[in-house]
Amino acid sequence: MDLRALHCFVAVAEEGHFGRAAVRLRLAQPPLSRRIRELEADLGCRLFERIPTGARLTPAGEVLLAEARDLLERAERARERVRDTVADRVLVLGVVAGAGLEVGPAAVAALRRMRPGVRVRLREAAVTDPTAGLREGRVDLALTRLPFDTSGLTVRPLGEEPLVAAVPGDDPLAGRPRLHVTELADRPRFRLPPGTDARWRAYWLAAGEDAPGPVVASVEECLHAVLWEGAVGLLPAGAALRHARPGIAFVPVDGHPPSRVVTARPAGVTDPLVDALADALDTARQAQARQARHNGARPAPMRSCRADHAART
Repeated sequence: MDLRALHCFVAVAEEGHFGRAAVRLRLAQPPLSRRIRELEADLGCRLFERIPTGARLTPAGEVLLAEARDLLERAERARERVRDTVADRVLVLGVVAGAGLEVGPAAVAALRRMRPGVRVRLREAAVTDPTAGLREGRVDLALTRLPFDTSGLTVRPLGEEPLVAAVPGDDPLAGRPRLHVTELADRPRFRLPPGTDARWRAYWLAAGEDAPGPVVASVEECLHAVLWEGAVGLLPAGAALRHARPGIAFVPVDGHPPSRVVTARPAGVTDPLVDALADALDTARQAQARQARHNGARPAPMRSCRADHAART
């Protein structure tokens, strides 16, 4: 399959409209439509249904979307690895659920001062994969959260982040200054799909497996579940800043352990540049905590957790 055609397909699928996809790709609409037709002819099936508001994926299109994203990502990774042999190194940092993003820019800036030729590319992973693609070799370092199965990985703690409950804006709990996690019982809960790491899934659900509620695979889908289906659920406190929007309240939660933010990498693999990036993230987190204490400011969502050496679990 032509990678350019797959780029076009993904753009139409994500935009749900040929015209908007053409603008996004900076391509005229007729050539875009022609590439989609050629892709459909190659695969022997229809990928889109025309609807009044644009285009909708067929069942075959839904299958291809996941595969196309994976193929395009692997192709980009292959290009970067080839470039690495003749040019400066590109480190891929996988991030799950916004873990540590508030210290990322300072860490990357410090790394570039020490290693001017190094570039860092951020990969925002689905919340269904707490390793951020680490086990599949898609990233060099994961900036993620515990708990999950860390066998075969070296994990380094950075800090802790409290949780909030995302609830509909008109819910009686929305006006509360705080709530206990047990107060969410008997309400529809957004949940991660079966097959997700068991510890990770249980931590974010914080309820019985038989609790009703929609299945989600991203933070945006969590928020949609709150807005459209009246579901509730737990998110990192930073979500209240990054994802604030009308119709959703974020209420601090007691009675559930905070989210432990960590870096993770394959155990037994030595890479000085990955070490340098992990060190820069740790140093930036500590500097942010010191600055907040000095200024008497409110603490950042993630509380510092000093770690002088990597903890292998």
